[in-house]
Amino acid sequence: MVRLRRMQPEDKVQVRNWRNLPEVAKYMYTDHYISAEEHEEWFGRVLQDETRRYWIIVFDGKDVGLINLYNIDYVHSRCYWGFYLPSPDVRGRGVGSCAWYAVMRHVFDDMGLNKLCSEVLAVNEASIHLHRTFGFQEEGRLRQHVLKQGRPHDVIVFGMLRTEWEARRPAIERRLRDKGWLVEPLR
Repeated sequence: MVRLRRMQPEDKVQVRNWRNLPEVAKYMYTDHYISAEEHEEWFGRVLQDETRRYWIIVFDGKDVGLINLYNIDYVHSRCYWGFYLPSPDVRGRGVGSCAWYAVMRHVFDDMGLNKLCSEVLAVNEASIHLHRTFGFQEEGRLRQHVLKQGRPHDVIVFGMLRTEWEARRPAIERRLRDKGWLVEPLR
């Protein structure tokens, strides 16, 4: 069973540890070591920011990752998202797919937004594959958009519209059901 719970103040240390893991940091825009002071400021800010929502991904009762929405814009009916699963023990087991499904359902059904967007480093093949598997459309490439360890990297821009979600949702739900993956609705 995969469930998502809202990020709380008591998650601060764990989230900083995850953000500083090399296997997580290599796919984030930030690639420097995140100090306790920097994280404290960031953490306090994101918990108060109405344009952001953060959830801890829980699998079999254990915290295994983070998924978030940012740049939530009700005027233009869109938002962006990101996620990471720092533990190699849960990757490839459907945990990411379940978390994605829960957040997509929340964005389109509960929040009533029209578009879910994402920016993915072009070297992050697993995330690019997952976006395509779920039916996201590649909307562009931002060339040499991010510097990682002093080297420029391209970023792939993805988007999914509400109509595309509605068309893909039955197949996504069938695939999750067929694999026996259970997803608890967001609260």
